[in-house]
Amino acid sequence: MTKHSTILITGGAGYIGSHAVLAFIDAGHGVVVLDNLSTGVRRAVPASVPFVRGDVGDGAVVADMIKRYGVGAVVHFAGSVVVPDSVANPLEYYRNNTASSRTLIQACVDAGVSRFLFSSSAAVYGAPTRVPVAEDAPTVPINPYGASKLMTEWMLRDAAAAHALSYAALRYFNVAGADPAGRAGQSTPRATHLIKVACEAAVGKRPHIDVYGDDYDTPDGTCIRDYIHVSDLAAAHVAALAALTENRTNLVLNCGYGRGASVREVLAAVQKAADRPLDIRAAPRRPGDPPALVADVAAIRRTLSWSPAHDDLATIVRSALSWERRLAAGTDVA
Repeated sequence: MTKHSTILITGGAGYIGSHAVLAFIDAGHGVVVLDNLSTGVRRAVPASVPFVRGDVGDGAVVADMIKRYGVGAVVHFAGSVVVPDSVANPLEYYRNNTASSRTLIQACVDAGVSRFLFSSSAAVYGAPTRVPVAEDAPTVPINPYGASKLMTEWMLRDAAAAHALSYAALRYFNVAGADPAGRAGQSTPRATHLIKVACEAAVGKRPHIDVYGDDYDTPDGTCIRDYIHVSDLAAAHVAALAALTENRTNLVLNCGYGRGASVREVLAAVQKAADRPLDIRAAPRRPGDPPALVADVAAIRRTLSWSPAHDDLATIVRSALSWERRLAAGTDVA
């Protein structure tokens, strides 16, 4: 491992971050993880990976890690992700997602770190008027979570224009599933993602499932989302870092499959995989939820050497359910 070749992964003990750690290791990269474990799980990080418990908003901790481990690239997952919570506590989201990201970017600039991958979100688009939504669509977030992500994209854009920094902002659509080999999955407490919640109900961890709004302007009245398997998303990060390293061109890319599934379709897939009915109940709409979000994926297919390996709702659900059963049995492993 040469100097300045280590990848610092913030939030690497979290759901998406832990899968990215595995993907970068599988691709032959050296990694180090920074996570404050507010929602992450320590055992999600392999024992062979250096781990520091600390906050990404602590510039001294970040600077020390960059120097100590010879960091040449940062992959930034750390942050708060629950849309309704962002509506109720916006300043917390601007602190955790925006202000802390600013501190991290500053540390990278000061230390000469030249590559930065950012975990952004389709929430930057708000409620788009045209679906599928492409990267050049208007960015008009309808909740503080989306706004906090967009602000970080702006900071990266401006920092890259002023300094020797190349970045990729990957705008995730709905991430779900678990590592097919069973090495990682979503263990986040109080998870709100639909497939995770439905699989928890399928194994008896939750008594019922709430459908938040059944009167949207969609074919079955429920929200439509573009679900991407977490391992495919992790692979997209490996490909994006390779593109930054080779081309030094800044990237803003949607990460999805280019088609959507409704809440009812997802619940039907979970019931089929679990071979049991779920107690499904109608509930009021949640604040900040757009009716439909589906990615236009032409740019990522054209730009990166990446093609999804798990592009199927049933496959995503089966992997998520398998992980949930491992959690219920106490057999999850890092």
